Amino acid sequence: MALINRVSRLFRADMHAVLDRIEEPDLLLKQAIREMEAAHAEDEQRNKLLKHELSQLESRQQVCQKKLDAMEVELDICFHSEEEALARKLIRRKLETEQLSEQLEARQHSLHQKVSELAQRLQENRIQLESMRQKSQLLDENQQDFSSKDYQEISTPTIQDADIEIAFLREKQKRSRS
Repeated sequence: MALINRVSRLFRADMHAVLDRIEEPDLLLKQAIREMEAAHAEDEQRNKLLKHELSQLESRQQVCQKKLDAMEVELDICFHSEEEALARKLIRRKLETEQLSEQLEARQHSLHQKVSELAQRLQENRIQLESMRQKSQLLDENQQDFSSKDYQEISTPTIQDADIEIAFLREKQKRSRS
């Protein structure tokens, strides 16, 4: 039984080594960059949606506050006119509006936390993505250097007699000045 386990382990290890050689690291890196870019774009979209929802909540909160202010004035009028039944109905609406305002405020607080966490994650991902892009660029440059060296034969430069004469005259002129 132990022998079969060892043989199967060796076979799996050899298969993994073969697969590692087949896979090209530059293609895997480019795929990882594409996936990171997609995730980053998704997070940015989510951030925009959260900020939009937050602005909507803030506007609803302002509407609630205006209603509460108006209800205060109406309550003053009801109590001044001694309309207690109407005042009770108004107080019910006021309490409902205050509860809604508290819920909106709690939701706003929750969204502020999510937006700040997401902004931090976006910043970290942006840095990591830029690092991966730079690595990919270096890998591409290295491969281009290797490929150009592999396929180009080094030719011996041809020096003509006129080049030799010009260089000779320059060197002679340098030495005559000093």
